[in-house]
Amino acid sequence: MDRNNDDTPVLVGQSGPLNGQRWLVRSKIVVGRDMECDIIIPSRQVSRRHACLTVTNSGATLEDLGSKNGTHLNGAALSEPEALKDGDVVQIAFAQQFIFLSSDATMPLEMGELEGVQPPPEGLLKLEKSSRQVWIGEEELLPPLSASQFQLLEILYERQDRVVPRKEIITEIWGAENALDVSEQALDALVRRLRDRLAVVDGSHPFIITIRGHGLRLDNPPN
Repeated sequence: MDRNNDDTPVLVGQSGPLNGQRWLVRSKIVVGRDMECDIIIPSRQVSRRHACLTVTNSGATLEDLGSKNGTHLNGAALSEPEALKDGDVVQIAFAQQFIFLSSDATMPLEMGELEGVQPPPEGLLKLEKSSRQVWIGEEELLPPLSASQFQLLEILYERQDRVVPRKEIITEIWGAENALDVSEQALDALVRRLRDRLAVVDGSHPFIITIRGHGLRLDNPPN
C-alpha cells in the first residue's frame, strides 16, 4: 500500500515493557511472544502469536489470534475482528497496552504528551483523557474501562466540584437523540459496572456517590 509517512497509522506502546515505543503500520503487524512476530512482548501472559493489526485502503482492523489471555479494545474483549479508530486503546492480555493513531501526523511533538504517564496530581483517582488510562493511587486500572464506563467516569471527573444530574449524564453518553429511550435502569447498570471495576483496585472507597433525587458525583479524596 502506497502511503506517505504522515498518512501512516501508528501504534504506540503504553503501560508495559514496550512503553514509549512506536510502530508505523503500513500493512500487517503480528503481536506476540514469538521472536518472529513484528512486535514482541516478553511476557508469559502473551501467546506466541497473540493478535494481528491489518491496514488496507479501507481502514485498520484488529484481530485476536486465538490467544489464551485475550485482546481488549477500549476495555471490551475482542471476539471477532474489529475496525480501529483514532485514539483506540488496545490491551494485549494484562501485559501491554497500545494506543492506535490513524495517522502519523496526529503524533504529538513530545512523546510524553501521548504516553500519559504523568497523571494530574490531585485526587486518589486520576484520569488521562488522551490515552483513556485510569489510576487509583499508583496502580493503573487494567484492563482498560469500556468506552461507556470511561465516558461516565470522565463526566464525573471533570465536574468533581458538583453533583451531575442523571439526565445530563444520559444525554452525554447516549446522545440527545437517544436520551428519551434510555431507561434509568440502563444508567444504574452502567454505574454498577463502573463501581465494580474501581473496587477491584480499591474496595475501601466508593468514589461514585449517588445523591438521591439529584444525580451523581465523584468523591475523589486526596492521594
